Amino acid sequence: MTGVRCLVTGATGYIGGRLVPELLDAGHRVRCLARSPEKLRDHPWAGRAEVVRGDATDAESVGAAMRDIDVAYYLVHALGTGSRFEERDRAAARIFAEQAAAQGVRRVVYLGGLTPAGIPVQELSPHLRSRAEVGEILLAGSVPATVLRAAVIIGSGSASFEMLRYLTERLPVMVTPSWVGTRCQPIGVRDVLRYLVGSAAMPPEVNRAFDIGGPDVVTYEEMMRRYAVVAELPKRLILRVPMLTPRLSSHWIGLVTPVPRALARPLAESLRHEVVCGEHDIARYVPDPPGMPFGFDKALALALRRVRDAKVTTRWSSASLPGAPSDPLPTDPDWAGGSLYTDRREIEVDASPEALWRVVEGIGGDNGWYSFPLAWAVRGWLDRLVGGVGIRRGRRDAARLRVGDSLDFWRVEEIEPGRLLRLRAEMRLPGLAWLEMRAEPAGTDGGRARYRQRAVFHPRGLLGHMYWWSVSPFHAVVFGGMARNIARAAEH
Repeated sequence: MTGVRCLVTGATGYIGGRLVPELLDAGHRVRCLARSPEKLRDHPWAGRAEVVRGDATDAESVGAAMRDIDVAYYLVHALGTGSRFEERDRAAARIFAEQAAAQGVRRVVYLGGLTPAGIPVQELSPHLRSRAEVGEILLAGSVPATVLRAAVIIGSGSASFEMLRYLTERLPVMVTPSWVGTRCQPIGVRDVLRYLVGSAAMPPEVNRAFDIGGPDVVTYEEMMRRYAVVAELPKRLILRVPMLTPRLSSHWIGLVTPVPRALARPLAESLRHEVVCGEHDIARYVPDPPGMPFGFDKALALALRRVRDAKVTTRWSSASLPGAPSDPLPTDPDWAGGSLYTDRREIEVDASPEALWRVVEGIGGDNGWYSFPLAWAVRGWLDRLVGGVGIRRGRRDAARLRVGDSLDFWRVEEIEPGRLLRLRAEMRLPGLAWLEMRAEPAGTDGGRARYRQRAVFHPRGLLGHMYWWSVSPFHAVVFGGMARNIARAAEH
């Protein structure tokens, strides 16, 4: 079936960002509902899909987005947004089901979590319980629903893959909790996308959940050992420590992997449950081609290849941390939004604006921040210790940036190619912070450039002011050195 009108929520996230081009390539028409449509404008498929602004928790915007839609994909969740994420998930799911019915949508498709057999919903971890409750809400609605339930998804950029990859690559000797002996049934992201696309053509009488998984049932310890083999790493020594709780595990995962503790904790709590498929009925409606679904090693090899070839189109960190529309922006006037502290630097560069821009756009990741690497590393570790994202997220692409990209502990908020890069801090701070870099012509002949740099901080409370006062003596060294070194790099 082609020409289906599809709505995708969560298109800025890991699965949603990959699903949209798959639906388009299948001949469907796609509309995306996004809180920040500008994050999608740089995607290769942006010109082929309709993008509307809205929020999954706002009934009016959800209803408007669902007008003239045949199949609505629900790919949003509030995991990592605080202790009340279950309540927010339930409220958003009810809105989605109600608006789907009101707008005449013929099918809802949801990607949830695989739950262990025989365990009551109330005894599940908060993460799995919330996923299960959302599925139940959608199935109870008047619009037929397809609920796909997956365990660990293996694919370049997914949270599960990042945890597995960084734990195994960075720790030749691992002291692990008892949950590494828990069995699960991982599935490759390509198979997940195939089932999601195929769900658009299910007959109207189908209203149920389907377990989806690859052919291999493995423990988390086995996954780490097999990862080491596929990645051609030395054999890993894994030592189990039964007293290592999910809370302690989340701290440990947060320090070693790019996954923030706010996300690592609910994931770690879920790992104590055995999640194995109880059926494979999805194949009756979405037949498996020969050789699919992929086995664990094959899915892993594909994920590693995409990372090594710099073909990671979306990552788990594409879903931005929460921020209110009322938060101030660097473009606000100085008197707006309360106190704003600013550090400004300006240097004339003996290089073209194009050469300067290449340095600016290449900042972060392996290239670093052009000023005292140890200081940036220490700041990243301090951020990790208090549950922040730290500096380990790196870059999606070594040379190009787009709006919404994570960049170490920053997020690309605005980019004007060749001219402006504005980053918003996602490190733990007593306030909000931005870093802005501009490349401008310094004359009429185009042979020289002017580099402008601005750091902006909006403090929250007395602690925010004290923070700025305590670090400002170092700005001449850190930000001044950064500006000078960026200029030197452009000149050479």
